Amino acid sequence: MGIKEGDTAYLNLDWSVVPIIPKYVDLLIGEMLNEDLKIVGFARQDMSDDQFRRLMGDGVREFADLAVRTDEWDAFAKSLSYVQGDLEQPEDFLRLGRHLAAVEAGGTGANRLYYLSVAPRFFSATVANLQTSGLAETEGGWRRVVIEKPFGRDLKSARSLNSVVHQAFDESQVYRIDHYLGKETVQNLLVLRFGNTIFEPVWNRNYVDNVQITAAEEVTVGDRAGYYDQSGVVRDMVQNHLLQLLTMVAMEPPNAMDADSLRNHKVEVLRAIRRWTPEEATRATVLGQYRGYLEENGVESQSVTPTYAALRLYVDNWRWQGVPFYLRTGKSMADKVTEIVIQFRCPPHMMFASGGGGALDPNLLSLCLQPDEGLHLRFGVKVPGEGMVMGTKDLEFHYASAFKEQAIPEAYERLLQDALEGDASLFIRSDHIEEAWRIVEPIIDSKENSINQPQRYEPGSWGPPAADALLAETANSWWQVCGEHGSAHA
Repeated sequence: MGIKEGDTAYLNLDWSVVPIIPKYVDLLIGEMLNEDLKIVGFARQDMSDDQFRRLMGDGVREFADLAVRTDEWDAFAKSLSYVQGDLEQPEDFLRLGRHLAAVEAGGTGANRLYYLSVAPRFFSATVANLQTSGLAETEGGWRRVVIEKPFGRDLKSARSLNSVVHQAFDESQVYRIDHYLGKETVQNLLVLRFGNTIFEPVWNRNYVDNVQITAAEEVTVGDRAGYYDQSGVVRDMVQNHLLQLLTMVAMEPPNAMDADSLRNHKVEVLRAIRRWTPEEATRATVLGQYRGYLEENGVESQSVTPTYAALRLYVDNWRWQGVPFYLRTGKSMADKVTEIVIQFRCPPHMMFASGGGGALDPNLLSLCLQPDEGLHLRFGVKVPGEGMVMGTKDLEFHYASAFKEQAIPEAYERLLQDALEGDASLFIRSDHIEEAWRIVEPIIDSKENSINQPQRYEPGSWGPPAADALLAETANSWWQVCGEHGSAHA
C-alpha cells in the first residue's frame, strides 16, 4: 500500500539523514511515495537548500539500492529543503515551524513525521522543544515521531525518556525503530510459524531442545570506538536486537496481525523471562572483549567494556518451560552472520547408524537473517548403498533465488514506509523497552560491580571459550548453519 496523494510532509532532525534519504528514493522509484512528499533537514551545519541537496545526492550515489537516473534524482531533490538550527535551542524550533508552514503552503492539513536521527543525548531536548514550539500539536494532520536506538542507558533513563516523550506525544504517535524487525526473514518468522501447520504444533517444550540466536560481526568497533566504549555490547545489541528476535520466536499466536496484538504478545514474552540477581547473571552470561580493543582510538586504556556477550535465558510459561534460549553477539568474530536456530529434541531411541561413525546432527531449523536471507531445515536421510545408515541433509529456501524478479525491500525502507502509513506493528512500545531493560540490568550491574568481567578472545574467533562451556552445561553446543551451511560446531 502506498502513501496517499497529498498526505505527507517529512522532517529529519540532524544531518545524519544522509544514509536514510536513499531509502526514500527507493520508495519513490518503486511508486510507494507521492510527489507531494517534502523532506526538511534540520541541524547545526550552515548550508543552503542547494548545498543540502548536493550532500543528499552524494549519499544517494553511495547508499541507494536502486539505480537512480539523473532525472529521477533531480525530480526528487525538489522536495528537499534545509533549516539550520540547534536541537537544544527552543527559538530555532520556532524558526523551523515557520519554514514548515511555508513548505506546506499554510500548514493546514499536512501530516508530519519527525525522524530523530540524532545522538541519544539529544532525544529529550529535541522532543521537549517540539512540544514547547507547538510542532507536536495536530493541526488538521497527524504528527508522528521516529526515535532511533538506544532508548535510554538503563531502566531509569528509559523511564525518564518515556516520560518526556509522552508529555509531547501520545504513545500511538511514537515509533521506536529497530531495523532488525524490518528484515524480511524476521517477518517471515511469523508466517512460518502461524501460516504453516507443520511447524506450530512442534513449536514448544515438548519438541524443542533449545533455541540459539546469533548476531556476529567480523568488523571491530572502528570509528565508533568512542561511542561504543560508553555503551558496550549489552546495551548496543542484547537489550534491543536480540531480545526482539527472542520475542518473535517465543510469542503466542496473536488473534490478528495488528500492531496492538503483536506487541502485546511480545511484551508477555519479556515479562515471562526469568529474572536474575547480579550473582545469578554471572552464572548465566559470558562477557568478552576482543584482543586489541584497548588500542582502538577513543577507548580508555583500562576499559572493561564488553564487545561480546553470550547468555542463557529461560521463558517461564507453559509453552517454553525448561527450554534454554541462548543468545550471543560480538564484534571482531569469525563471520558476519545473524541466525536463529531451533534445535529439536532427538528421537527417544535411535536405531540407525551414523554414516560418519559419530553422533548424528539433531533436526535443526535455521532462519538466516544475514548475509543470505532464507531458511534451512536439517533432517535425517538414508545414505544410498550403505544399508540402514543415516546422514543429515538440508532443505533450503533463499529469498534471492526464490524471488529473483522481485526486489526485496531493505529493512529501513520497509520501516519508513510503515511509519508513514501509521502501521506500528514492527515498532517498539514503551512497556517493551522498559521490560527489556529489566532483563539486562543484572548483566550490566554484574559487570559494573566487577562481579562479571569480560574475558579476552582472539579477533576472528567465535568468542571466549567460556561461551562454549555455557552450552556444555546443558550438553549443547553452538550451531552455525547459515553462510557456508556447515554442520560443524562454530
